[in-house]
Amino acid sequence: MIAMLWAQQIMLEKKTYAQVPRRLKDKVKEILVDSGMEELVTDAAE
Repeated sequence: MIAMLWAQQIMLEKKTYAQVPRRLKDKVKEILVDSGMEELVTDAAE
């Protein structure tokens, strides 16, 4: 599951939510929110 891999990379601070491909953003956001990491869901460039 690609969205889970993206979410893990974001949680490990190796990627940012802004880098997630558009078609995966909804699922990645859902995974991050379900994991209690909603503060990582931001489109701000870092």
